[in-house]
Amino acid sequence: MSPLLLVTLCVSALYGWVAWRLQRMPTAVSVRVLLPVALLAHGVLIYQSVLGQGDIRLGFGSSLSTILWLTALTYWLSSHGAPLARLQSWVSGLAAVSVLTMALFTETHAIPNSQVLALRTHLVVSFLAYGLLAVAALHAVMMTLLERQLHRGGQLGGGAPPLLTLEAMLFRTIGVGFALLTLAVFSGVFFSDVVFGTPLQFTHKVVLAILSWLVFGGLLVGRHFRGWRGRTALVWTITGFTLLLLAYLGTQFVLEVLLGR
Repeated sequence: MSPLLLVTLCVSALYGWVAWRLQRMPTAVSVRVLLPVALLAHGVLIYQSVLGQGDIRLGFGSSLSTILWLTALTYWLSSHGAPLARLQSWVSGLAAVSVLTMALFTETHAIPNSQVLALRTHLVVSFLAYGLLAVAALHAVMMTLLERQLHRGGQLGGGAPPLLTLEAMLFRTIGVGFALLTLAVFSGVFFSDVVFGTPLQFTHKVVLAILSWLVFGGLLVGRHFRGWRGRTALVWTITGFTLLLLAYLGTQFVLEVLLGR
């Protein structure tokens, strides 16, 4: 077994242990210590895979792993004021799977013009938008489960804040994610020559990204003018994030994994 594979398995196991521990003892000191260790080790693995050869190299495995690492990192950084052990457990579990995915799908390709600052900025903003909107999607699912639990006569466990507080957190996350997605979409559409070195082509990737932007924008407009919440917010959030996943990861999965290109 190669040292890199051994480290990858250890990082995935560490995430898995944190996810399991969060379900049983979310305030344990070991969780608060080992989760940042897992995030740091995961970040080092991503850096080695994506930037280790001097240029930017991405593939299905490394892209998925980067998105879920940013999801786990952004949630960890933003959740100290209102920790949600259940959501943190989900995020840690998904991060564990993403580390293994990066080990299974090792094929990467160099991004053309990767030394151009505009392209690097576009990629960073895009991945940050993915990470924040992934947190929002998981948050919306968790809120729906908690709401059903309340309707059945249960109580919010794990020190969870009231649903109205969770709803406010959800829309703050979507707001920031939408702002980053706006920068990513508009930089790609209107400055394609500068960012990618090629004229804009309306591929299915571009169309799906624009549709995702319209869905999240429509959700925020509906929230502001019509007070959308609950199931309506869930449907729009999941729809927008699904379109966003299909725009990039779906394309990579079909081309690299299914078609072997």
